Amino acid sequence: MPINRQIKESEVQVIGEDGEKIGILSLDAAIEMAENKDLDLVLVAPNAKPVVCKIMNYGKYKFEQAKKEKESRKNQKAIEIKEIRVTPNIGEHDFNFKSKNARGFLEDGNKVKFTVRFRGRELNNIKTGETILNKFVEDLSDISTVEKKPFLEGKTMFVILTKKI
Repeated sequence: MPINRQIKESEVQVIGEDGEKIGILSLDAAIEMAENKDLDLVLVAPNAKPVVCKIMNYGKYKFEQAKKEKESRKNQKAIEIKEIRVTPNIGEHDFNFKSKNARGFLEDGNKVKFTVRFRGRELNNIKTGETILNKFVEDLSDISTVEKKPFLEGKTMFVILTKKI
C-alpha cells in the first residue's frame, strides 16, 4: 500500500481520519494536511478516478492488521488425518476395535485413512482388502462420508473418510 510520497498521482480524493470526505486535493496539499496532524496519507483505492487516499496512522493500521491475522490463525483448527492400518486377514475383534477408534477420531473432527497393507502373496487377493475397506465404510456410514474411494497404490490400498456435515 503506497503511502505519502510513494503515491504517484497529481490529484487525490481525500478521506479524513474519522471517515468524512474532504474532497479532491492536489497530492502535495493532501500530504501537507496529513503531516500537520502527524498522520500518513495512504492510498486505499488505486483504481478509482481520481484515486482515493485516507489520512490515518499507518503504523497503527499495520499493527492492527497483524494482530487480526494472528488472532484468526489462532482460532483455526487444523484437520488431521488419522491413519489406521490393517491387514487383509483382520479378525472380527480387531475390526470392531479399529472401527470404534475411527469413530472417535471422526467425532473429534479428524479425517480417517484406513490402509490395508498387502505382503507377499496377499497381493493376489486384492478383493479381500477392498471388502474390508468397504466394511469399514459401511460400519461408519452413519457419521462419515467417503472422501476418496478405495484405491490401490503399490502394496497398500486405502480409503479416506470425513465426518458428515
